[in-house]
Amino acid sequence: VPAALLGSALLRRPAALGAAAARCAPARESHGPPRQGHGGSKAASLHWTGERAVSVLLLGLLPAAYLCPGPAVDYSLAAALTLHGHWGLGQVITDYVHGDVPIKVANTGLYVLSALTFAGLCHFNYHDVGICKAVAMLWSL
Repeated sequence: VPAALLGSALLRRPAALGAAAARCAPARESHGPPRQGHGGSKAASLHWTGERAVSVLLLGLLPAAYLCPGPAVDYSLAAALTLHGHWGLGQVITDYVHGDVPIKVANTGLYVLSALTFAGLCHFNYHDVGICKAVAMLWSL
């Protein structure tokens, strides 16, 4: 990723949005409990970078799945798709689930769903045709 894209000038909020955000309650940066102070800003930055890396990886895996399907691409797709979905649903929980107990229940459900998704995709890759060939078979219909 070019350094210019990660420059602080490009990541700053416009003044009007910054003032409006200062009047609102601070938003949580992940689907965990709210953090005190600025101790989580490095972790949030690394999480954001990881999300972008997985998105770019998925963009590369899609043509790779078509051009050279195989077990390595199948398992990479299983991991990347599961992680991408886990983070996306985690943001839905952050935005729409409120209260300590509902957040804990939703997060537990999310981890169970993500683990079952990854296990199911790995099982499909190992015991069946795999993700790449399955998609190719769907396209041939």
